[in-house]
Amino acid sequence: MDGIYPGYLLFKQQKKLILSYGKSETKKSERKWNIKGDVKTINTYFQENQLGKPRRYGDSFVFKAYDINDLPSKDVLNRDLDELIEIYKTQSSPSLSDKESLPKETKKFDYEVFKKDLKSAGLIFSDKIITRFVASLCTKPFVILTGLSGSGKTKLAQSFAQWICEDDKQYCIVPVGADWTNKEPLLGYPNALDENDYVNPENGVLELIQNAIANPEFPYFLILDEMNLSHVERYFAEFLSAMESQEKISLHNGKIEKNSVPSNIFLPPNLFLVGTVNIDETTYMFSPKVLDRANTIEFRVSETELQQFFNDFTPLNSDVLKGQGATMAQSFLDISRNKKAGFDENLKATLLKFFNELKKTGAEFGYRTASEISTLYYQLQTINRDLTEDEMMDIAIMQKLLPKLHGSRRKLIPVLHTLATFCIKGEMKVESEIFENLEFDFNSEKVKYPLSLEKIKRMYKGAIDHGFASYAEA
Repeated sequence: MDGIYPGYLLFKQQKKLILSYGKSETKKSERKWNIKGDVKTINTYFQENQLGKPRRYGDSFVFKAYDINDLPSKDVLNRDLDELIEIYKTQSSPSLSDKESLPKETKKFDYEVFKKDLKSAGLIFSDKIITRFVASLCTKPFVILTGLSGSGKTKLAQSFAQWICEDDKQYCIVPVGADWTNKEPLLGYPNALDENDYVNPENGVLELIQNAIANPEFPYFLILDEMNLSHVERYFAEFLSAMESQEKISLHNGKIEKNSVPSNIFLPPNLFLVGTVNIDETTYMFSPKVLDRANTIEFRVSETELQQFFNDFTPLNSDVLKGQGATMAQSFLDISRNKKAGFDENLKATLLKFFNELKKTGAEFGYRTASEISTLYYQLQTINRDLTEDEMMDIAIMQKLLPKLHGSRRKLIPVLHTLATFCIKGEMKVESEIFENLEFDFNSEKVKYPLSLEKIKRMYKGAIDHGFASYAEA
């Protein structure tokens, strides 16, 4: 309990029963109740109601006060207690709260340190991929990693979790099954034969979420590997809804816990969800609903990067990453909680231009996407101040606008042609100089948004060759 706890205090002489934000009188708490609104201490409550002075626990806070001669119904009492217990769960840290388990010091988050540690572990990722991944997590705690099989999608997610977490109980890698049709493989289900029993899957997801709720000062990571082996909308629908509405996910209908499992659970802001995706004949495509709620990062390997891998090859040893960035965990969480947003004139003009063109294929975006792009801008600047405005816009287009673009050749070709003109400086013959030019240099001074233009070219080729194209397949 670490010195704070929910508790009933009975004051017989004053005939008052107080449900309190309790504070220990024998142990000085390292924590404080994060209380919203104007809440009084018991000392103040007694003084204002002319009840004298409480014999003990005067520094605790009043959550609810009852007259013992006129107590409310049992349902009201239980509801009040349940409400305080939920508040308590977000404040206390039973598993990681003792001083010995807390980081000895805190440091400012520095992605350069993570990049250096990755290299020492035998993992090579570009600066931009690392920046995009971390900034995306801080923008919204749901990131989809797609692209070439074996390009490091799962390994990057796993490595960051190992690096930033000081305990391996703070992250969980779950292979998605092809037979998943609802949330039960992730969160379990009530036992139909025993009303007091709850069947909790062995993957540890539910325990991870409960630990994240109990320990808000530590980051937690749920990594869903091969996320699209089953229809994402079927098993992940309640997660998607809870992300946006902040409402709870129902687990069972009981009024009390079953096997330490509450009737419902919420997704805390210190829980980060990462899904890895491979596209082949065994997988399913994502719907626009899913893509709209995530930052989508595509992994590819260039000839230069492969050559660097050959030249700098180091045997993989991810164990050296464990806990190396734990002292930066608090700073990382602080960055993720700072959801600054705003639109300068250039950003507004660029987004409106893309909106009007994407609307022609039914892939226009809404307020949520625009707001998240603005936040992504801010987080990219926070993580890596060397990025230019064009580079940040390029990342935003690639991660938030292009993923929803799909359709037939007839539908896409005109739009892709126009979008390509948005990605270059000056006048160029898009089809002959870019789309049909195998030697085109995307890093030339004529290109404004190289990531996006290269992707648009691949989607164009897919539409020409196959009569259909989508972000995931191009």
